This record gives sequence, C-alpha cells and structure tokens, in this order.
Amino acid sequence: MSVYADVAIIGAGPAGMIAATRLAARNHNVVVLDEQAQAGGQIWRNITRTSTGLAGILGPDYAAGATIAQQFMASGAQHIHGATVWNLTRDRQLHYLQNGQTHVLSARAVILATGAMERPFPVPGWTLPGVMGAGAAQVLLKGAGTVPANPVVVAGCGPLLYLLCWQYLRAGVPIAAVLDTSTGRDIFGAAPALLKGWSAFRDIRKGLSMIQAISRHKIPFYRGVQHLRVLGDTRVSAIEFDHRGKTHRIATDLVLLHQGVVPNTQFTWLLRADHAWSDAQACWIPRTDPWGRLQDMDGIYLAGDGQGIAGAQAALTRGELAALAVHSQLDPQHASSMDSESAPFMAQLKQDMALRPFLDAAYLPKRENRIPQDGTIVCRCEEVTAGQIRDFVKQGCMGPNQAKSFSRCGMGPCQGRMCGLTVTEVIADQLNIKQDAVGYYRIRAPLKPVTLAELASATDPDL
Repeated sequence: MSVYADVAIIGAGPAGMIAATRLAARNHNVVVLDEQAQAGGQIWRNITRTSTGLAGILGPDYAAGATIAQQFMASGAQHIHGATVWNLTRDRQLHYLQNGQTHVLSARAVILATGAMERPFPVPGWTLPGVMGAGAAQVLLKGAGTVPANPVVVAGCGPLLYLLCWQYLRAGVPIAAVLDTSTGRDIFGAAPALLKGWSAFRDIRKGLSMIQAISRHKIPFYRGVQHLRVLGDTRVSAIEFDHRGKTHRIATDLVLLHQGVVPNTQFTWLLRADHAWSDAQACWIPRTDPWGRLQDMDGIYLAGDGQGIAGAQAALTRGELAALAVHSQLDPQHASSMDSESAPFMAQLKQDMALRPFLDAAYLPKRENRIPQDGTIVCRCEEVTAGQIRDFVKQGCMGPNQAKSFSRCGMGPCQGRMCGLTVTEVIADQLNIKQDAVGYYRIRAPLKPVTLAELASATDPDL
C-alpha cells in the first residue's frame, strides 16, 4: 500500500531542509527522504554529530549548518534517512529503498533538492587506485575526520580546491603541491564580473585568505598547469604536468582531482524534463521558472544546486522560494500573496549569486580536461575510451544513446553519472555541433541498483 504526503522532498541538504521546515510550519504533511544517516547534505554532511574540533577545522561556513539542521529536526517534518529513491514518476509517485525493502510514496508536490555532484575529470591515469575527487576526500573528512597520512597532490580548479587545502592545513595534512589549471589570464578576464559581484565581498575575502594560507605554508603552487597525467602501474606513483613550457613530475601515492561541481540531473532526465546546455558552467541545467517549478510538469520543483551551481546560501534561498510555490499550489488562497512574499527572497537570491559570473568565468574547466585525448578512459564502468567514442561517431553515431549500442558506454553501475557530460562533449566536438544538438543519455529507472529480492519486498502489491 502506498503512503501519501502533501509534500515529498528528495534530499536533506540546505535547500531540502529549509523547504521542509517552512512547509511543516504551514501545517503541511512533509516527508523528506535522504540517503545519508543524518541531515545536512554534502555541504553540511554529519553536521548534527560532528565534534567541536572537527567543526573548527571545517570552518564557520560548515558550522553555520547546525542551526538549519536543528530547526529542520524540530519542524515536525518526517525525515526518512538511509533512503535511496530509485524512481520518480510524473504523477509524483516515488519508489525508495530502506533497509533492503522497497516502499512507495505518493505526494501532491515533490521538491527535488538533490544538489550537485563532482564533474568528471578524465585525464590519463584518473582510474588508478590512489586517485580521488577532492569532493570525495572532503566527504571522508566531514564524515569521519579521515585524512591522508602521506603528502597529497591536489590538482584542478575552483573554490573547493582551495577550501579543501585550507581545511587540510588546519587538520595537519601534508600537501605536496597544488596544481591549478586556471590561469592568471582567466582571473583577469573575469575581473569585470568581479566588479559587479562586489556585494559578495565576504566571499571574495574568504577565497583570498585561503589562497594566502597556502602561500604562508610555502606549499608549491603551480598556476596554469597543462597536460595532467597520473602515473603508475597498479596504483598512483606520481603525477606529471607541464608548466611554463617545462615538464614536472611529483612523486605521490594520492592525487585529488577537482574541476568544479555540476547539477545532479538524474531525476530531471528520468522525468524527461527540458534541459539546456550552459556554456558558462559547461553542463546541463533543467529549465524551471523563478520558483524552481519544472516546465510542463505538474507539482514538481527543483531547489538548490540542481537548478544550476550557486552555493549553499543560494540553495537556502531557492528552498525558501520553492516552499512558497508549493504552499501556493497546496493552498490556492495563498496564490495572491505569493509574489509579495517572494520578493525579498528574489532580491536575496540576486545577491547570493552576485559572485557566480566571476567564479564561472575564472574557473571554467579547461577544454583539454573535459574533452580528453583518444587513449583516456571516459566510461570507467565499461572502460570505454575517448578514441572509441570518436570511432563510433565516424561510424554514424550521433549521440550518447547510440553510443550505448556500440559499447555499453553509460550502462554500468553509475548509469552515466561519471561519463555523461564527457560523452556529450566528445561527440559534439567530433561532429562540430552544439551540445544541445547531441543531447544526453536517456535515463531510466531504477536510478540506483535494486536487487530482485528488494523489488519483491515492495509494500505496494501493484509495483
């Protein structure tokens, strides 16, 4: 038998928690489903249980999540943790796993607050043991205080790269080198956007202080590196790169790669929602109205970085806006006041995103790190290289879905999460057409692996 709710929210990060808190305060029956054991999402992972010492290492922006989490837990919204949502239909029916059993939940409105995921970073050797995403390393730090014992090399671009280095330094982690793929020209070229984003001075100062901390610790810092390649036979032994016309090699057994995050769009592709390719962020962004309502979809909303990368503060504001829109849907008498109630949050969102054009321009991942050379593996699950994908195009393949029939590319356990963007860009580049014309994988349920036993355990006999 299905369980019914006024609102189902997928994701208990900043956007999901604030939306749930606001809707529960308006006496709506709210159910929040999240894979983690505690609320917080990725940005505030483990915030309800972290020690004071670890919170100090992670910094004040992390600690600020405690208040939001406490308000959420006291709101009366039902929090189903350890829940893996593997299907969502347009009529707002969700199927999820918890403790090995499948459950069904139907709702009058659904808010997708699934956040972001790390962008693939396909360079030679990125599949070797000893290579991780910087975001994954931060998950270990937040979740269990786990840090590397040996010197680590951090490579790539974007604010998270500096943040992780800053946190590692506070935790006493030895950093062998920082290899920044962004250039001084990138930063200078983005300067006009920085002037427009001066209202975000606090964030600018915070970023500069992190870079200064790296400098004070005399960590080798290479800006504008090219041609990254990770070396090793059975695991990482070194990383090699070019800098100012010279080739460098640094011995290490751990390389952390990062070139930004992108919206987690698995649910919106599953729903056949309309998406547009963003040249500014080099990723797909679902089309929504200003409140996060998916176009041509009844009662399904986005909130947070799933609408486009903007950060934790913007995620909170987007959660507020989505909550207002959902309340207006569930209580039509409120519709007349929605615009006036939304106005302060619309203004706040504009301020939250003031720095985003600068960050997008300054830290846009380099083409060579998004569209790899022939020998580099693109699909980790099925070990398909960029060269193979180019060969498929020469044989008539016009898009990612056709590529599946040539090679099972995108059909492994990750279901295209780690290769989808790269496959789209490689095909678009080979055909010399826009990414929008190439498209993306046709995502199907289940979104996460489900066993036959788990399906058989369903509480809905019609499943």
